[in-house]
Amino acid sequence: MESSVGSGDKNHKMMEELIPSAKALRGEIPEVYKGFSDLSKAAMADGAIPATLKEALAIAISVINRCDGCIGSHARAAAIKGTTKEEVAEAIGVAILLAGGPGTVYGPRAYEAFLEYKAEYDAKRQQGSNQG
Repeated sequence: MESSVGSGDKNHKMMEELIPSAKALRGEIPEVYKGFSDLSKAAMADGAIPATLKEALAIAISVINRCDGCIGSHARAAAIKGTTKEEVAEAIGVAILLAGGPGTVYGPRAYEAFLEYKAEYDAKRQQGSNQG
């Protein structure tokens, strides 16, 4: 299957590279993946803390955990949900405070990933509003 990702979309590419192995593992342990999916939906739903801010928090935690896949996943979700670049930047600032030096490496990666997805989803929203 040919990718629809452009050559400058490195976070998209990284996430696409994870798909085959994730699908294979999910096939072996489907109940674990279902449980994780259910937990994720419950934890990231709107509540006292809006889902947009929960995604900013998840990006910050991903920076602290140095998890590129987590960064990509939550950067995409934050962009879809409409989290602002300012919210993401400030959450990453807290991550840098707590993570120290590694935060200054993974923080910019996370911000770049968010901006990449934000540009994509902002363009899709704009297309949708132009068609309506």
